[in-house]
Amino acid sequence: MHTTRRHFCSTAAAFFLTTQLPAQTPSTGSSTRPNVAALDHDRILAAADHYLTQPPAPLTTLPSPDSPGTPQDYFSQSTDSPAPFTAHRDALLSLAHIVPALASAWVITKDERYAQHAVAHLQAWFVSPETSMTPSLEYAQVAASGKARPEGVIEAVHLAEVAQSIPFLSTSEALTEPTLDAVTKWFTSYLEWLNTSRTAGLARDMRDHNGSSWLLQAAACAHLNLKDDRALTALRHQFKASTIRAQITYDGTFPRELTTPNPYRNSLFNLDLLAGACELLTTRFETVWDYELQDGPSMRIVLARLFPYIARRGSWPYKADAAFFNELPLRRPALLFAARAYNRPEYADLWKTLPPDTDNPELDRTFPIRQPLLWVTRPRP
Repeated sequence: MHTTRRHFCSTAAAFFLTTQLPAQTPSTGSSTRPNVAALDHDRILAAADHYLTQPPAPLTTLPSPDSPGTPQDYFSQSTDSPAPFTAHRDALLSLAHIVPALASAWVITKDERYAQHAVAHLQAWFVSPETSMTPSLEYAQVAASGKARPEGVIEAVHLAEVAQSIPFLSTSEALTEPTLDAVTKWFTSYLEWLNTSRTAGLARDMRDHNGSSWLLQAAACAHLNLKDDRALTALRHQFKASTIRAQITYDGTFPRELTTPNPYRNSLFNLDLLAGACELLTTRFETVWDYELQDGPSMRIVLARLFPYIARRGSWPYKADAAFFNELPLRRPALLFAARAYNRPEYADLWKTLPPDTDNPELDRTFPIRQPLLWVTRPRP
């Protein structure tokens, strides 16, 4: 009998799932929808209580004499500079720790202190005329030649979870309607930059985690305006028409990540980016999780491929990472999201066993979602 490539891929995937993954029969207490609020309760409150003591530190508090822009323009330098300026990158990463943790604490406790302090950070970064960041990254990863690199767009990927925090904070009296409108306007302007800037366009078209970073950021910005679905519709089309084909092979690997110095880390990073985008692009009427190309590439096959390597790092069949290989995989949010999307309790079971945080700055920069509570819960007054 003639075997088509699609039939071969489907058969191979089924064989892979049944021979390398644990049985799908849930063990006692196993669930595809673990209680994230309960599991992360102490972790969230410990982080939020710590962040209550930290005042906002927007870009204007961190000037650089080498920046070609204004004090409100994001600026960073590539590693080919003698002493790269990274203070803005680090400040934005810090913001992405603070606001989601405070928003999560607000969700759990309804203690206005957490919401108020989160809003203070939002005000400083996105509202105040004196301190708000310009909604663009035209000066990210400026090389020694003076030109910005499209790879700099990934430095703002952590804004996705900040955006995801806003609907939850809007249920608090601390986030007034004028402030909410101003913050939403900032993210709308940033989405426009992502869609119109040549720098951002080059990042979008990269066939690796840089392109996935663009997609997650754009989806997070568009998701703030659910009254107008046009932007999300366009991103769904892009994911189905371009992203899967550009990044995923029929056997579920990310080939361009495998050629980097840190193939394991970047494969997991890219997995989380695309999983976060799938969460944002999926609606009650349409899921992008289930979309697959005729010859096999899909998110389902990526999860099936990577799950055994997350469960057992030592089984990774490719070269080990050049740095920090033994400190991975960490608690990948993609496992939690995929457990829900594909009804795979073993994904959630593994997710619960992995470390949720890291003190390693380099690994932290490739860990884009730290508060999964904000991704699996609907905002409620």
